[in-house]
Amino acid sequence: MIPEGLTLYHRAVRDVRGDHLLPLSTLRERYPDVYTREAAKYVGREALMRERVGRLDCRWTDVLFFSPVNPGPLLDAVRQTGRAIPPIRYWTLDAAQLDPARACIYLARPWPGGVKPAPDPADELPFTPQTLREHSAAPAATLARLRALPDGAPLILWLDVPHVLYRGEVPLSALGEVRC
Repeated sequence: MIPEGLTLYHRAVRDVRGDHLLPLSTLRERYPDVYTREAAKYVGREALMRERVGRLDCRWTDVLFFSPVNPGPLLDAVRQTGRAIPPIRYWTLDAAQLDPARACIYLARPWPGGVKPAPDPADELPFTPQTLREHSAAPAATLARLRALPDGAPLILWLDVPHVLYRGEVPLSALGEVRC
């Protein structure tokens, strides 16, 4: 059981349809136009969409992505480079709202040379209070990477930040909101 008070973050979605946050594979069935827009994020990285999440016995597109890391310090690190980034809306979710049997913590690793490393089952950790707490702070290497972004470089905030992968849907009514 996950105790209340451990917060997860998800960038707020525009053009929300229905009353649940849905994984990409479900969007394809229910809202093909939204799926097309969201799947565009994977152009050039289509293999990710077929990647398996072993711990949850599903594909990458079958899960929702949250992070136990507050995006505020990540965005502040980028702002320290002089980039003007307006406040960004993020949804918050109390981690106790998720079924631990349908969730895991994914340790996202840096992509040397821009190439994603091969999947490693050791990067999929159980969704427990202890692992959430251990991975809820922005990694120092991530903050250093963001502070060193050259002008004009793409802003890939979550590249090497722990994720919570959830196989299922989340009711919008369970989400709060914060601006960072």
